[in-house]
Amino acid sequence: MNVRQATTMTKATAIALMSTMLAIVAFAIAGTNQATGSNVGAQLPPKLRALLIQEMRAIDAASRQIHAAIVQGDHETVARQAQAIHDSFIMEQQMTPDDEAALLAAVPKAFLASDEALHELSAKLAEAGRARDTTRQMQIFSEMTKGCVDCHSAYAPARFPGLDSGNP
Repeated sequence: MNVRQATTMTKATAIALMSTMLAIVAFAIAGTNQATGSNVGAQLPPKLRALLIQEMRAIDAASRQIHAAIVQGDHETVARQAQAIHDSFIMEQQMTPDDEAALLAAVPKAFLASDEALHELSAKLAEAGRARDTTRQMQIFSEMTKGCVDCHSAYAPARFPGLDSGNP
């Protein structure tokens, strides 16, 4: 790889990672209060809303560590934190059958599909971390970030008013 290629790759890496960080910061800055209306969180019973917030905070924390690890070449941390996101499913782990029925009644199927896609991507990111493939890590982390932005835009527009309100 020559100097020009390395510089181009470095600029592309910086742009992709900055975009990812902007999405993560948007989540962190927003409070935990959601307005009622079309927001999924507002439609959930309090227990499920609390579980959703707990899961989102865990994903946010892991994503911050993943970003730092990617830019530092810390493949083990990328793999570990991505696997933690994949395995997080806090809502699934702590829900009773009644909770599950309430969730299915309250949220659109597309919301659940978005959540499932995020967890699938995180498994791929963990694999890329174990393979020490920085380029693939950046690609997958960017896809994950896009999924987060799309989901937040569609299902939590009051909580994230700075995002476009288009459908994912």
